[in-house]
Amino acid sequence: MTEPEAPDTPRAKPRAFRLDDSMVLEDGTLTGHDASGRVTIEQTSHAFEDEGPAAVLPADELAVEAAQRRGIWPKGWSWGSLFWSAAGAFVSLALGVWVDSLIEGFFARSVALGWIGIALLAILILSVVALLTREVVSVFRQRHIARLHANFATARLADDRDASRRLTSELISLYANRPETALVRTHILTLTREIIDGRDLCDIAERDLLAPLDETVRREIAHAARRVSVVTAISPRALIDLLFVAAQAIRLIRRIAEIYGGRPGFIGFIRLARSVGAHLAITGGMAVGDSLIQQALGHGIAARISARLGEGVLNGMLTARVGLSAMAVCRPMPFVTERSPRVKDVAPFLFSDAKD
Repeated sequence: MTEPEAPDTPRAKPRAFRLDDSMVLEDGTLTGHDASGRVTIEQTSHAFEDEGPAAVLPADELAVEAAQRRGIWPKGWSWGSLFWSAAGAFVSLALGVWVDSLIEGFFARSVALGWIGIALLAILILSVVALLTREVVSVFRQRHIARLHANFATARLADDRDASRRLTSELISLYANRPETALVRTHILTLTREIIDGRDLCDIAERDLLAPLDETVRREIAHAARRVSVVTAISPRALIDLLFVAAQAIRLIRRIAEIYGGRPGFIGFIRLARSVGAHLAITGGMAVGDSLIQQALGHGIAARISARLGEGVLNGMLTARVGLSAMAVCRPMPFVTERSPRVKDVAPFLFSDAKD
């Protein structure tokens, strides 16, 4: 029989614990195991007895927290998102009221003028919808190519036959509208039902279907680098050089994306340019494998002959590097059967001209 509790013994304080906690007994005690494996029982302390003073939040955060507890303020919202939502709604409302008043003004002047305004507005809305649709399609198409690139690398590494067949079929459908690839696509589609090794199927698809496209891309890079180097060498102003190099880089990125099946729009091109810039920044530090010493030597010799010639060589190399980065980003398969091209491979004239 247990002894009665002493009067001065402090009573246990309220404590918090999970109802589904298997380590908590019905009387609120916490069980555990010591080093020898024996079960130990100890009283749990109050959840808030050792905490310091509550942190004081700003007034707007307190209001948001209180609204969230009442279910009024959605979680994840902030004053910034509320501002931009209200600003967007206000601008849309103002634009709608302005268009409505403008159409009413047209009808006040003439009924025919009002109907002409309505027709032009309908054409404008239709054009905006078509442009947005094209942008969305281009973005999803570029994402599809990026996924193909990553999935091909994974399937080849794992030698996955089913994944290789599925990805090869998707690659064939990507170029279904290219008449010049019809014979190759038919041949590869036949091989997908005959070849068992998934790695071999990926290599055949890269060698037969993408190799001709790679050659076209190399020619585009060479032509762009040659144009940039020549224009820079004869240009009288540095501003003209800058504008021409930027225009050629934009044109080259779009052209490479089109060759590999991307066809980016405005938003798609911005995303693609960011990817190309990131790839260029990452691979820029590995220029030793791209004959950096030869490039610097060639520029030094060209600079001794003519300062403008040296600038033309450097701008041509920069354009070629941008093209190679776009090639690596837009290509639906990684380079496996063929070596990834370097500046000297696509634009050898930049080195030979510098040494002559």
